[in-house]
Amino acid sequence: MKLPPFQSLLDAHGRDVHRFLVATVGAVDADDCYQETWLAALRAYPRLRDAANLRSWIFTVAHRKAIDHVRRRRRQAVPVADPPEGATDPSPEPDEELWARVRALSPKQRMALALRYVIDAGYDEISAVMGTSEEAARRNVHEGLKRLRTEYET
Repeated sequence: MKLPPFQSLLDAHGRDVHRFLVATVGAVDADDCYQETWLAALRAYPRLRDAANLRSWIFTVAHRKAIDHVRRRRRQAVPVADPPEGATDPSPEPDEELWARVRALSPKQRMALALRYVIDAGYDEISAVMGTSEEAARRNVHEGLKRLRTEYET
């Protein structure tokens, strides 16, 4: 199968890739991951042999760039000023609290939930992107939702 022009891939899936990255790495870092995703895809595109499922392929690239970003972040030191004596964090807004809980999920659960509910991917596509079976994809979505429900409702 002949590959379509790269621009048509970007036009067809660019918005969904960005939404996926916002859900997985956060709004602040999503733009950097988005650019890295498309640069890596552009470099690899001429060597791609099968154009049967370009959507899953580009989400696999985005998934790997998100993982790379998370790993890089863990290795960076975070500068923190000394907090004043007796300082407490204000209670977060409900949406902030939910997103904090989503970010606290395991990487597999977070990715599976983002693919399922942000870009409306089916379990077959989730399994292709994450390199797991469909059953494992379903399980990751289920366990992530279960954890969010129990922690968010309490």
